[in-house]
Amino acid sequence: MNLFRPRPIRFFASWFAAAVSLAPPVAAQQVSDRDYRPPIARPAYAAGAGPRLCLDEGHHNFHTLDGRYWSFGELLRRDGYALQPLRARLSAASLRDCSILVIANAQPGDADWSDYPTPTPSAFDAGEVRAVRRWVERGGRLWLIADHMPLAGAAASLARAFGVEFLDGFAMPGFDADPQRRAALFQRPTVFRRGDGSLAAHAVTRGGAPGEAVEQVRSFTGQAFRLPPQAEPVLTLPPGYVSLQPAKAWRFDADTPRVEVGGWSQGAVLRLGRGRAAFFGEAAMFSAQRQGAQGKPMGMNAPGAERNYQLALNIAHWLSGRLDAPPAAGGAVP
Repeated sequence: MNLFRPRPIRFFASWFAAAVSLAPPVAAQQVSDRDYRPPIARPAYAAGAGPRLCLDEGHHNFHTLDGRYWSFGELLRRDGYALQPLRARLSAASLRDCSILVIANAQPGDADWSDYPTPTPSAFDAGEVRAVRRWVERGGRLWLIADHMPLAGAAASLARAFGVEFLDGFAMPGFDADPQRRAALFQRPTVFRRGDGSLAAHAVTRGGAPGEAVEQVRSFTGQAFRLPPQAEPVLTLPPGYVSLQPAKAWRFDADTPRVEVGGWSQGAVLRLGRGRAAFFGEAAMFSAQRQGAQGKPMGMNAPGAERNYQLALNIAHWLSGRLDAPPAAGGAVP
């Protein structure tokens, strides 16, 4: 059954060329911006004394601590978290020493994105999915980040274990048949603002101290997803957004389906048992990269994303119990 009822859309050559220009060959030109160093007025913990944050690197991840997520790792190190890569299969044993598990753009293999079958295979086996859910129920903290197709599909089984339904497509700010209007539309950045409600009033946007509030963040193409009733929205896609649903990543044609996703989520958190989880549908927004020959900024270092870094810190603080923690939680995780 097709729950989303996708409709055909018409793509012209100029949009197809633009889409191809954003495909994995260009993505491979992305390098971490190691000069990016936003201010942290009051680190949450003394250096290395905070919760142990494990970044998954055992699932062909597109983002790693020594690669595209170098700036993410450095930001959290400066805030006092103890970071380490996790390259083992996810299990009770491998997660035992992790307070927070971050999974960013896991993949089922190292194939070119356009070579994956449809639907995208899971990056995680059933045992890993069960282990992560149990770990969260017992007090673990999960931060699952999965980008547009095929990365959303690769993480869908893990998200589904928490009632979150990832859509394996490309969330775009609408479509227009007129070539000029269409070109302008697809160049529009995805910006979430407190003022219009697309960025929620929540602990992760208010922060816990002066200077930690976030009024605007930006993402850089991603996916859309649907939430279970108990989830707490953080980023809500504005009206008019659509998810493009090609059979193969970045291969669009005149009959590529679309799903209307205005009002769907691109970021949310939820509580489960003694644990917490955060789900975000775009990964570059928590990176700081330089792209292409001109070194165009992409991520926390880009225009419109000046407060993305603070959102990342606030999410880590919420996961670790420093923000909005119930008394029974006993404060920050070990």
